[in-house]
Amino acid sequence: MSGSKGKFREIVLFITKALVVYAVWYALYHLWLLPDGRLDQLVSRNIVSVTAALLQLSGYDVFAFDRIVGIGLANGLEIIDGCNGIETIGLFVGFVIAYPGDSVKRWFFIPAGILIIYLTNVFRIYLLAIIQYHWYPGFHTIHDFTFNLVFYVVVFALWIVWALRGNGKLIDASGSE
Repeated sequence: MSGSKGKFREIVLFITKALVVYAVWYALYHLWLLPDGRLDQLVSRNIVSVTAALLQLSGYDVFAFDRIVGIGLANGLEIIDGCNGIETIGLFVGFVIAYPGDSVKRWFFIPAGILIIYLTNVFRIYLLAIIQYHWYPGFHTIHDFTFNLVFYVVVFALWIVWALRGNGKLIDASGSE
Protein backbone atom coordinates (compact mmCIF):
# COMPACT_ATOMS: atom_id res chain seq x y z
CA MET A 1 0.00 0.00 0.00
CA SER A 2 1.32 3.41 -0.84
CA GLY A 3 0.05 6.93 -0.47
CA SER A 4 -2.08 8.47 2.23
CA LYS A 5 -5.14 6.29 1.47
CA GLY A 6 -3.04 3.13 1.92
CA LYS A 7 -1.56 4.40 5.19
CA PHE A 8 -5.01 5.40 6.43
CA ARG A 9 -6.26 1.88 5.64
CA GLU A 10 -3.31 0.37 7.55
CA ILE A 11 -4.14 2.48 10.59
CA VAL A 12 -7.85 1.65 10.43
CA LEU A 13 -7.04 -2.05 9.98
CA PHE A 14 -4.70 -1.99 12.99
CA ILE A 15 -7.25 -0.22 15.19
CA THR A 16 -10.02 -2.58 14.06
CA LYS A 17 -7.89 -5.69 14.66
CA ALA A 18 -6.76 -4.38 18.05
CA LEU A 19 -10.36 -3.70 19.11
CA VAL A 20 -11.58 -7.11 17.90
CA VAL A 21 -8.72 -9.01 19.58
CA TYR A 22 -9.21 -7.07 22.81
CA ALA A 23 -13.00 -7.56 22.70
CA VAL A 24 -12.53 -11.31 22.24
CA TRP A 25 -9.99 -11.40 25.09
CA TYR A 26 -12.26 -9.27 27.31
CA ALA A 27 -15.24 -11.54 26.67
CA LEU A 28 -13.18 -14.71 27.15
CA TYR A 29 -11.71 -13.39 30.39
CA HIS A 30 -14.85 -11.87 31.92
CA LEU A 31 -17.33 -14.50 30.80
CA TRP A 32 -15.27 -17.65 31.31
CA LEU A 33 -11.84 -17.32 32.95
CA LEU A 34 -12.73 -14.82 35.69
CA PRO A 35 -15.91 -16.62 36.83
CA ASP A 36 -14.04 -19.94 36.75
CA GLY A 37 -11.35 -18.36 38.94
CA ARG A 38 -8.64 -20.96 38.52
CA LEU A 39 -6.33 -18.88 36.30
CA ASP A 40 -6.54 -15.80 38.55
CA GLN A 41 -6.01 -17.95 41.64
CA LEU A 42 -2.98 -19.66 40.12
CA VAL A 43 -1.35 -16.43 38.93
CA SER A 44 -2.11 -14.53 42.16
CA ARG A 45 -0.74 -17.31 44.37
CA ASN A 46 2.36 -17.55 42.19
CA ILE A 47 2.96 -13.80 42.47
CA VAL A 48 2.59 -14.06 46.27
CA SER A 49 5.07 -16.93 46.40
CA VAL A 50 7.70 -15.24 44.25
CA THR A 51 7.26 -11.89 46.01
CA ALA A 52 7.57 -13.54 49.44
CA ALA A 53 10.79 -15.24 48.35
CA LEU A 54 12.24 -11.94 47.09
CA LEU A 55 11.27 -10.15 50.31
CA GLN A 56 12.88 -12.92 52.38
CA LEU A 57 16.04 -12.66 50.27
CA SER A 58 16.00 -8.94 51.07
CA GLY A 59 16.04 -9.72 54.79
CA TYR A 60 12.41 -9.03 55.68
CA ASP A 61 10.28 -11.06 58.09
CA VAL A 62 7.59 -12.13 55.62
CA PHE A 63 4.18 -13.73 55.87
CA ALA A 64 2.36 -15.24 52.91
CA PHE A 65 -0.94 -17.06 52.78
CA ASP A 66 -3.10 -17.82 49.77
CA ARG A 67 -3.28 -14.45 47.93
CA ILE A 68 -1.80 -12.32 50.75
CA VAL A 69 1.82 -11.31 51.28
CA GLY A 70 3.26 -8.86 53.75
CA ILE A 71 6.11 -7.84 55.99
CA GLY A 72 6.19 -8.02 59.77
CA LEU A 73 3.04 -6.67 61.36
CA ALA A 74 1.89 -4.71 58.30
CA ASN A 75 -1.58 -5.42 56.92
CA GLY A 76 -0.22 -7.25 53.89
CA LEU A 77 -1.26 -7.07 50.27
CA GLU A 78 -4.02 -9.19 48.78
CA ILE A 79 -3.47 -9.95 45.11
CA ILE A 80 -7.05 -9.72 43.90
CA ASP A 81 -8.41 -10.36 40.41
CA GLY A 82 -7.48 -7.36 38.31
CA CYS A 83 -4.22 -6.79 40.19
CA ASN A 84 -2.43 -9.89 38.98
CA GLY A 85 -1.65 -8.58 35.48
CA ILE A 86 -3.84 -10.98 33.48
CA GLU A 87 -5.94 -8.22 31.90
CA THR A 88 -2.81 -6.20 31.11
CA ILE A 89 -1.30 -9.24 29.41
CA GLY A 90 -4.44 -9.52 27.27
CA LEU A 91 -4.06 -5.87 26.24
CA PHE A 92 -0.41 -6.44 25.32
CA VAL A 93 -1.12 -9.61 23.31
CA GLY A 94 -3.92 -7.81 21.47
CA PHE A 95 -1.58 -5.02 20.39
CA VAL A 96 1.06 -7.44 19.17
CA ILE A 97 -1.41 -9.62 17.28
CA ALA A 98 -3.11 -6.60 15.71
CA TYR A 99 0.04 -4.83 14.57
CA PRO A 100 1.67 -6.05 11.34
CA GLY A 101 4.91 -7.96 11.62
CA ASP A 102 6.79 -11.16 11.08
CA SER A 103 4.82 -14.14 12.47
CA VAL A 104 7.89 -15.97 13.76
CA LYS A 105 9.08 -12.86 15.62
CA ARG A 106 5.55 -12.36 16.97
CA TRP A 107 5.41 -15.83 18.57
CA PHE A 108 8.77 -15.24 20.27
CA PHE A 109 7.91 -11.69 21.31
CA ILE A 110 4.57 -12.49 22.94
CA PRO A 111 5.98 -14.87 25.61
CA ALA A 112 8.89 -12.49 26.24
CA GLY A 113 6.44 -9.61 26.73
CA ILE A 114 4.23 -11.68 29.02
CA LEU A 115 7.29 -12.49 31.13
CA ILE A 116 8.25 -8.81 31.30
CA ILE A 117 4.71 -7.84 32.39
CA TYR A 118 4.69 -10.63 34.98
CA LEU A 119 8.07 -9.57 36.38
CA THR A 120 6.94 -5.94 36.42
CA ASN A 121 3.96 -7.01 38.52
CA VAL A 122 6.10 -9.04 40.92
CA PHE A 123 8.43 -6.07 41.33
CA ARG A 124 5.39 -3.81 41.86
CA ILE A 125 4.04 -6.05 44.63
CA TYR A 126 7.52 -6.33 46.16
CA LEU A 127 7.87 -2.54 46.30
CA LEU A 128 4.30 -2.05 47.56
CA ALA A 129 4.95 -4.46 50.43
CA ILE A 130 8.08 -2.52 51.38
CA ILE A 131 6.27 0.83 51.06
CA GLN A 132 3.35 -0.45 53.14
CA TYR A 133 5.76 -1.58 55.86
CA HIS A 134 8.00 1.50 55.92
CA TRP A 135 5.70 4.33 54.78
CA TYR A 136 2.04 3.39 55.18
CA PRO A 137 0.71 6.98 54.74
CA GLY A 138 2.02 7.03 51.15
CA PHE A 139 0.96 3.51 50.29
CA HIS A 140 -2.50 4.21 48.85
CA THR A 141 -1.37 7.09 46.65
CA ILE A 142 1.51 5.08 45.25
CA HIS A 143 -0.67 1.99 44.79
CA ASP A 144 -3.56 3.80 43.13
CA PHE A 145 -1.67 6.11 40.80
CA THR A 146 2.01 5.40 40.34
CA PHE A 147 2.00 1.68 39.73
CA ASN A 148 -1.06 1.68 37.48
CA LEU A 149 0.78 4.14 35.27
CA VAL A 150 3.88 1.93 35.32
CA PHE A 151 1.92 -0.99 33.89
CA TYR A 152 0.60 1.02 30.97
CA VAL A 153 4.03 2.52 30.28
CA VAL A 154 5.53 -0.99 30.17
CA VAL A 155 2.80 -2.22 27.78
CA PHE A 156 3.23 0.87 25.60
CA ALA A 157 7.03 0.43 25.56
CA LEU A 158 6.63 -3.22 24.57
CA TRP A 159 4.25 -2.24 21.80
CA ILE A 160 6.74 0.36 20.50
CA VAL A 161 9.50 -2.27 20.56
CA TRP A 162 7.22 -4.60 18.59
CA ALA A 163 6.29 -1.87 16.13
CA LEU A 164 9.97 -1.08 15.52
CA ARG A 165 11.31 -4.67 15.55
CA GLY A 166 8.38 -6.78 14.38
CA ASN A 167 8.49 -5.46 10.84
CA GLY A 168 11.09 -2.71 11.04
CA LYS A 169 8.78 0.28 10.56
CA LEU A 170 6.02 2.18 12.26
CA ILE A 171 2.79 2.93 10.42
CA ASP A 172 3.33 6.44 9.10
CA ALA A 173 0.08 8.40 9.10
CA SER A 174 1.61 11.17 6.97
CA GLY A 175 1.60 8.99 3.88
CA SER A 176 5.36 9.27 3.30
CA GLU A 177 7.41 6.12 2.87
